[in-house]
Amino acid sequence: MILEAAILNVRPGEQGAFEQAMAEARPLIAASAGFRGMEVRPCLEDGCRYLLLVWWERLDDHTVGFRGSDRYVEWKRRLHRFYDPFPVVEHFAAPLIAEPDPLRPAASV
Repeated sequence: MILEAAILNVRPGEQGAFEQAMAEARPLIAASAGFRGMEVRPCLEDGCRYLLLVWWERLDDHTVGFRGSDRYVEWKRRLHRFYDPFPVVEHFAAPLIAEPDPLRPAASV
């Protein structure tokens, strides 16, 4: 599994509109082959910053499949106007260390 990660710096005052646009755009990415899940986390120290995490089965599912699709054109239309500067998107391999496993529910006590 591949993890896509990006820091999204949203223009000041646009956080609410960004969060709504992201919620509305989520089905576009979720419909992609190889999509396994995503999280968008607001930063505690900077209210204009978000962490985007997307899990893909393979790198090409994101870089070729989703980015080469009409859904990505719509994703860009809905979301890219919020970013300043435009985010750097990186991809990461399986974790060397993961404790606890963030993809597995915690055991009941």
